[in-house]
Amino acid sequence: MYNPKSLKAEEFINHEEVTESLAYAEENKNNLPLIDSIITKAEKRKGLSHREASVLLACENEERIKRIYDLAEQIKKDFYGNRIVLFAPLYLSNYCVNGCVYCPYHHQNTHIVRKKLTQEEVKKEVIALQDIGHKRLAIEAGEDPVNNPIEYILDCIKTIYSIKHKNGSIRRVNVNIAATTVENYRKLKEAGIGTYILFQETYHKESYETLHPVGPKHNYAYHTEAMDRAMEGGIDDVGLGVLFGLELYKYEFAALLMHAEHLEAVHGVGPHTISVPRIKHAEDIDPSAFDNSISDEIFAKLCALIRISVPYTGMIISTRESQAVREKVIRLGVSQVSGASRTSVGGYAEEIRPTDTVQFDVSDQRTLDEVIKWLMELGYIPSFCTACYREGRTGDRFMTLLKNKQILNCCHPNALMTLKEFLMDYASPETKRIGEGLIAKELQNIPSEKVRAIAKERLSLIENGSRDFRF
Repeated sequence: MYNPKSLKAEEFINHEEVTESLAYAEENKNNLPLIDSIITKAEKRKGLSHREASVLLACENEERIKRIYDLAEQIKKDFYGNRIVLFAPLYLSNYCVNGCVYCPYHHQNTHIVRKKLTQEEVKKEVIALQDIGHKRLAIEAGEDPVNNPIEYILDCIKTIYSIKHKNGSIRRVNVNIAATTVENYRKLKEAGIGTYILFQETYHKESYETLHPVGPKHNYAYHTEAMDRAMEGGIDDVGLGVLFGLELYKYEFAALLMHAEHLEAVHGVGPHTISVPRIKHAEDIDPSAFDNSISDEIFAKLCALIRISVPYTGMIISTRESQAVREKVIRLGVSQVSGASRTSVGGYAEEIRPTDTVQFDVSDQRTLDEVIKWLMELGYIPSFCTACYREGRTGDRFMTLLKNKQILNCCHPNALMTLKEFLMDYASPETKRIGEGLIAKELQNIPSEKVRAIAKERLSLIENGSRDFRF
């Protein structure tokens, strides 16, 4: 039985409900009055149900799809402005006991070099990341209770936060590790993490168990219920995601929204972020072996529909995707991107990008400076802001700020100040020139005169060597 308030995975991600929703969507994909009414509801910025959103996903009417895209772009502007948050993944270890057939870290892969960073190596990676300008990381590790116990993850977080190199510092660590216990989530919370991220990979239970034949990740319910345990452990910002290409995308889309509805129903706050990775080539993994891959066009439509269905959530896209694809979906709702990513263990400290421990091929291999320049030329404000986490504005407190549209008086000036830091400390001359012009222009878009005056004063202080201001 479908029950969004249930804590049982097969009830809040109910297979029959998904299939019935997809059948309803297929029956109504040409029902233009219904489609128009759903789009009208989405225009109220309150979101859509998984069934309503599925109807729009099935719709092939070009005029309605354009309306959806235009609405997604406007909702993104309304709640997130023209800011794009930057982060980088940091791979700690590729030891793993699972047998995930789509991941090169699976335990039977004898071709990949296994590596685990020492704390001294973590320090070198962090300094390398600081030296190009990063302020927030997402740490990644395979599931291995012997090589990667929670104590190791906690030690790495402590090391990361402890390193201050020149003007660099990592101000926020998000964590993307395997599903774990409430006790361990409490430990992560106490360590000062930002968002806990866990990709479902696929919500289709039968496919999930086939794709994860051995290892603790084989347990569908334990994995799917992880976010509830994380929130019970005090982590009120969690990030969802599926790996598009493993299962039929319409199924994944409906179930992903059902998971968001479940978090809202049980915990009073939906996902802080939703990630949209697609399966890519990697060592020992051929994406063509998975017959559910999706085109760039469908991928863009999925991003737009996630934005209008869950208007308050942040949306993340990684360097798995090309510059062209990233440019398209940023306009349609994506609010966070990775930059200058290396998906190998110990990759940042190496001058030449290593390939022997990569989790997946990186499509966008530009430097962080090039990504920053590109974003600014598109009219976006690259942001390294971490203020909300450090000020305790998480969970429902952050969502309230977002829904009340106070972003322009808070996140907007914070973005400008962190961009100024990047320009002063790391930017090339051309990037700095473009950025200074953008900051001068965007200052005028801060509604509060008082906040604008404080921001101007702090920007001047940053120019003269001070760092780390926030509203």
